[in-house]
Amino acid sequence: MRVSTRVTDLWEPNETTTHQDHVIAHVIGATVLGYFVFDEVLYILLDIGFLWAIFLDGQMTLLPHPVAVSEWEIDEQLRERVKTDIGVLLSDNPAPHQLLQMKPAPAFCQLRDVSFFRRGDQRRLTLTGEESNLEIVTSLDTAEIKIYEY
Repeated sequence: MRVSTRVTDLWEPNETTTHQDHVIAHVIGATVLGYFVFDEVLYILLDIGFLWAIFLDGQMTLLPHPVAVSEWEIDEQLRERVKTDIGVLLSDNPAPHQLLQMKPAPAFCQLRDVSFFRRGDQRRLTLTGEESNLEIVTSLDTAEIKIYEY
């Protein structure tokens, strides 16, 4: 596991579970297309047609997008907006300006590595990509989820 090299960054490596390791192994090589946050969960659409759900504590699941969307307990209007966005992002000519619910990935990130860190009530997943990297920072206290390029 990689350790952060920022001097002001006091993040500690966090152990991953066997399940997290399994999910991470499946997302390596995939590209992040877009994401949205709902009910304290970050949902990341990957170019392999799967939704990677990341919870505040760093737990995660990975499901084909039709299965994931059908299992959500959400109103039908939101479900349809997400389905439309998934179609847009998975199309041959994605048009991020057409997105209704999801946000496009902050940067092109074809995943090479995923590292997990903690600092107090915060968790951080570092997604190392071929061309750029993404960071996901969550707070157990405030239920905030942030995703950004670094």
